[in-house]
Amino acid sequence: QVQLVESGGGLVQAGGSLRLSCAASGRTFSVYAMGWFRQAPGKEREFAAAIRWSAGFTYYADSVKGRFAISRDIAKNTVYLQLNSLTPEDTAVYYCAAVNRITSLAELVSPAYDDWGQGTQVTVSS
Repeated sequence: QVQLVESGGGLVQAGGSLRLSCAASGRTFSVYAMGWFRQAPGKEREFAAAIRWSAGFTYYADSVKGRFAISRDIAKNTVYLQLNSLTPEDTAVYYCAAVNRITSLAELVSPAYDDWGQGTQVTVSS
């Protein structure tokens, strides 16, 4: 079990930026990759970005590619999501997640991760 705590959400104007943080604790040695998902009210939870913990390879949804950047600080067991050029369509609860085992890379963009944080609200005003 990995415990994940997100922070950094808030209210920003369109075109602005935020940096989300996710601190991991517990059995972090088992983590293969960490990802960020987001869910708007009444919408399905969707993949935003993921990073392989050891290798650092990154993956992005087309909707955020070029605007968001995922990174990690191994020493701090923390993953970040830098959100730039925000639009109202980015408004959602953003969740951090950890996955311990995958059978294909496609699983990194699926919401079938093993552990989830509580979420942090990002609201973008126009």
